Amino acid sequence: MKSYKTRFRTLIAAASVAMLFSATSCMKDLEQTPIVDVTSETIYSNFANYPNALAKLYGGFAHGGQDGGGGNPDISGIDANFSQYTRQLFTLQVLPTDEAVIAWNDGSLQTIHKMNWDSSSEFVSAFYYRIFTEIAFCNDFIRNTTDEKLAANNITGDNLTQAKYMRAEARFLRALAYYHALDMFGNVPFVTEDNMPVGSTNPPPRITRPELYKFVEAELLAVAGQLKAPRAAGYGRADQAAAWTLLARLYLNAGVYTGTAQYAKVIEYTNKVIAAGYGLKSKYADLFLADNHLNNPEVIFPIVFDGIKARTFGGTTYLVHAAVGGTMKAKDFGINGGWSGLRTTKAYVNLFGGAGTNDQRGNFYTEKQSLEIEDLGNFGHGYAFVKFKNITSTGAEGSDGPTNGSGDFVDTDIPLFRLADVYLMYAEATLRGGGGDTGTALGYINDLRARAGANPVASINLNFILDERGRELGWEMTRRTDLIRYGKFTTASYLWPWKGGVKNGQAVEDYRNLYPIPAKDIIANPNLVQNPGY
Repeated sequence: MKSYKTRFRTLIAAASVAMLFSATSCMKDLEQTPIVDVTSETIYSNFANYPNALAKLYGGFAHGGQDGGGGNPDISGIDANFSQYTRQLFTLQVLPTDEAVIAWNDGSLQTIHKMNWDSSSEFVSAFYYRIFTEIAFCNDFIRNTTDEKLAANNITGDNLTQAKYMRAEARFLRALAYYHALDMFGNVPFVTEDNMPVGSTNPPPRITRPELYKFVEAELLAVAGQLKAPRAAGYGRADQAAAWTLLARLYLNAGVYTGTAQYAKVIEYTNKVIAAGYGLKSKYADLFLADNHLNNPEVIFPIVFDGIKARTFGGTTYLVHAAVGGTMKAKDFGINGGWSGLRTTKAYVNLFGGAGTNDQRGNFYTEKQSLEIEDLGNFGHGYAFVKFKNITSTGAEGSDGPTNGSGDFVDTDIPLFRLADVYLMYAEATLRGGGGDTGTALGYINDLRARAGANPVASINLNFILDERGRELGWEMTRRTDLIRYGKFTTASYLWPWKGGVKNGQAVEDYRNLYPIPAKDIIANPNLVQNPGY
């Protein structure tokens, strides 16, 4: 049974979402809306409600609504499955890169890979509002679990100890959401438990990208000492290692966010994670299967899904179904049918030296699939990339497989942070002058390659690390950030099919290293300033 998901459908009344104020602006669509008529006083007066309220915060990363299958959406004006957090994180982090294209022509979807989106994009807006919905959830929990509120509610003894751990988890989850805002939007509305009174109709203030970087850093440094020790919180919940890993990511990209590199701090925090006793899972493919929550020493922080208890058409249900089409057999993926959407580009295939290499991470389906993409809307153009499945490591279907259920929903969790990424961050920061040991970095890289069946390497350089990140972390929602850090996302130094809207790829404007603030929020909130270029 998977941790906090077991009571997802019953936790909503305790989640205090009635206390959500508009975290971005007083908009009529895509705004945060009251869901249930309960008060914080009712919820937080009884410690029995706390685990369910916390579960809503975690569930905000996995689900788009109050009911299974995306019903009763958390944000109005948009389908809950469409706007689910990791689905749109994938859309904005993977689809504009060499890692993926999609056949669908829904709305402005094709502008994402072609890199010609604008401030009216519903896909950009969906993720923007999902981020701030999550922040609103977290703010309410944090506001109601201060020392003063806990004392007033007579939360004592072990309940008090656990409540303080939960508050630290809520602060971590808010920092994670704000990290995504920092990375993708830069200069955004800023709301905490303190700076906007409950029920306020005033538009939130704007925070600049460097200021937001400082806030996220400060929050993570604070909660790193308040969370449970690594692997002590239970699967699916944030602990100290999760905070250290996010700090390492933050510092790895500090030069982009603030203009000042922090590679020594990357080494400091990756070393903390590595020393905490995590290990590589022996078989790479098992990291992305329906039972990847079991016997997995590598995953530091996952987004948890369950095909029976927590149903959504986002998350891995989307990643599995959308990647199956053509002559691919849906039953081999533990589902009832493919959606004929996601494939990859020849530039990504070439990171492995082509298809059919010994590197198990380059698992491409090529039957009746052309390497060249003449038509983005044709699923047969571009190799299919085989990664996430609703099959267990023993070959059984997931809990909602096509023979034992509907075949719609997927059990597989998304390993948002895992040790392999920590190894890669250590290696890159070492090469960039962070003070790590080159021999140790090389050893970490060859550990990853040995697991994948790839040949060992005698030396490493920065371009190799970027390629190795692509090979190891494909479709794990880091690629856009990585390419920006290397100066290759918008420039002509690295091209892939249909980058910039032409078949062979072309450079695009550098301002596209940030997404625009949605146009409707710019209109609604006079404190905001649109990102340059939009």
